[in-house]
Amino acid sequence: MSEKLMKFSEAIKRFDPVFGLEVHVELNTNTKLFCPAHYEFGGDPNTELTPVSLGLPGSLPVVNKQAVINAVRLGLALHCHVNEWSQFARKNYFYPDMPRDYQISQFDKPTNGEGYLDVELEDGTTFRVPIERAHIEDDAGKNTHIGGADGRIEGADHSLVDYNRAGVPLIEIVTKPVIGAGEHIAEIAGAYVKEIRDIARALNVSNGRLEQGNMRADVNVSLRESPDAPLGTRSETKNVNSFRGIEKTIIYEIRRQAAILADGGEVLQETRHWDEATQTTAGGRVKSDANDYRYFPDPDLIMLHIPPEQVEEIRATLPEMPSHRKHRLQEEWGFSDLEMRDVLNANALDLIDSTVQAGASAAGSRKWWLGEIMREANEREVSIEDLPITPENVAEVEKMIADGKLNNKLAKQTISAILQGEGTPSEVVEKHGWKIMNDDSAIEKAVDEALAANPDVLDALKSGNMKPMGVIIGAVMRATHGQADAKTVSSLIMKKVRS
Repeated sequence: MSEKLMKFSEAIKRFDPVFGLEVHVELNTNTKLFCPAHYEFGGDPNTELTPVSLGLPGSLPVVNKQAVINAVRLGLALHCHVNEWSQFARKNYFYPDMPRDYQISQFDKPTNGEGYLDVELEDGTTFRVPIERAHIEDDAGKNTHIGGADGRIEGADHSLVDYNRAGVPLIEIVTKPVIGAGEHIAEIAGAYVKEIRDIARALNVSNGRLEQGNMRADVNVSLRESPDAPLGTRSETKNVNSFRGIEKTIIYEIRRQAAILADGGEVLQETRHWDEATQTTAGGRVKSDANDYRYFPDPDLIMLHIPPEQVEEIRATLPEMPSHRKHRLQEEWGFSDLEMRDVLNANALDLIDSTVQAGASAAGSRKWWLGEIMREANEREVSIEDLPITPENVAEVEKMIADGKLNNKLAKQTISAILQGEGTPSEVVEKHGWKIMNDDSAIEKAVDEALAANPDVLDALKSGNMKPMGVIIGAVMRATHGQADAKTVSSLIMKKVRS
C-alpha cells in the first residue's frame, strides 16, 4: 500500500527540514586496507581474498599506509582538522556480507575531525555544509539477491555473497545536522556529494563512480516544528548511489514524514531503502544508535600517529581544487554560466579540458562532447568517458576541419566511425576516402545540375528570395557525397543566379 505524502511546498512551509549525509568514498589503492589482496571492480566473485579479508582465525591486519595518506589528503581538501593521534575500533554487528561479524572503523578518535565544504548552487549562492568527521574504515562484501525484482531482497528465494569488496578502504564523510537549507535542501545535498566526487577525483584518491558502488551515501532526514525546536526523529536511507537518487530521497522523506506528523503520528527511527523503480523509500530495520554497535579499540591495531609536519608535507601535494578550477576554466574558455553548467552536468569538464590542451578550441570541444558524443552515450546508456573516443581524437577532427580537410558533415561521420571502433580520425578518413572536394569544376557541374532540376527554385533565387537556397545546397551535397565545401557551393550558386 502506498504511503500518504504531503506536497513538498506545503511540507516546507509547515516544517523545518534537517538533513545529514554519510558519504562513503572507496579509495583506489592497489590493495585492501588491512591486507595485500588486490581489488578491481567486476572481478570474478570471491577471487580477490586473503585470510585477513575473510576474517579467518589467527589472521592479523596491517594498515595500508597509502590509504591513510589518501584519507589525510581528502580530509585536508574538506578543511578537516587532522588529528595527530587516531585509532581504529571494532564496530560489532552481523551482516552476511561482513565476514568478521565486525567492521574495523574509527569511533571517538577519527583521523579527520571537524571540517566543512562550501557548495555553489545554480542561482550562484554558496551554502556551507558542516562536516563532523571523515574517518577510515573497511568496506563490506556485496549481496546479490536472486529471484526478486531488480535484484531486491523482497521476493528473492536466495542470496549470493561476493567477498571481493570486503576490506577495501573507505573514507566515511559524516556531516553535522545541516540546518537552514529550506526549499533548497535537495539541491544542496546533491551539490555537496557532487563536489566530494569531484574533489576525490582531482586528488586521484577514488574513481568516484556511483554506478559502480565505489561512492554512495546514507541519507538522513528529519523534520521539526520550527528552526528553534529540537531536532526531530530521523530516518536513514541507506546506500543511495546516484545524485538524483539522493535528491529524490530527501524530497520523498520530507513529504512522507510531513504527512505522518500532520496526522499526529510519530516518525519511526529506522533505516530505509531507495527504490529507483517506484521512486519511493521503503522501511528496513529499526535504526541502531552508536552504543548498540559496542565500539571498542581494535586490539590488533596500534594507534595511528600523524605528526603535524607530515600533515603539512601532505598538504603541499594537494592539486587545484575543483571549484577554483571550474571558475578559472570558465573564464579562460569564455563559457556562459548555462554553458558551463551543461558541461558539469554531463561530467565533461576533464574531457573538454584535455581536448583543449590537445590543441582544439574550447567551443569546438564543447560542441562535440555535448553533441554527437553525448547522444551516442545516451543511446548506449553509458557515461561519455566510457565511450571509445579520446580527447586527442576529437582534437584531431577539429584540426582537420580547421585545415580544410573535413567539413562539418564529414566530421560528424568521422566521429561516428570512431565511436564504432573503426580507428583514429586519420585511419577513418583514409579508409572511407572522406575529404573535401577541391575540384571547383566538379562542384560547379553539380550546381548546374541541381539548378536545372529545380527551375522554380532558380526563379525564386533570381527574384531575390534566398529561402530556397538550401534545396540546391542539399542537392549538391548529396551529389558530391557530402564532400563539397558548403561555402564554395553557396558562392557558385550566387554566381549562377546573378549571371
